[in-house]
Amino acid sequence: MTQTFAKLVVVLLAGILGLSGYAVAVSYPVVEDQREEKAAKGIRVKGESVCLFQSGTEDVRKTIGIGDVLIVYREGGNREHKEVGKIRVLSYTGDDYIKAEVVDGAVQTGDVAKKGNVAGLVIATGDRCK
Repeated sequence: MTQTFAKLVVVLLAGILGLSGYAVAVSYPVVEDQREEKAAKGIRVKGESVCLFQSGTEDVRKTIGIGDVLIVYREGGNREHKEVGKIRVLSYTGDDYIKAEVVDGAVQTGDVAKKGNVAGLVIATGDRCK
């Protein structure tokens, strides 16, 4: 019985030690149902305002100017980004936000607006950009 117990302890320890070093980070893409839940009333079309969150670093202000048009992308279920619209920058609000207007397409919360190598995230509330 002691020998069986010893074997059981060895197997359990091997399993515990073997699994402790095994961890994988997984990021699942947003599916349309989740996006619709999170973005209820967050869809903006031509002529409506959107608010972007950006890093507030100097490279953003050098690259994105007032009046610039940014391309807006949305991540699909296959992790590919497709163009869904365009926005025109109206103003900077504080250090971290940009107020913009949709000039083409339909933009929603979670989309990413890019110009060159800088980007801003479309956020749900426009309170930050008033």
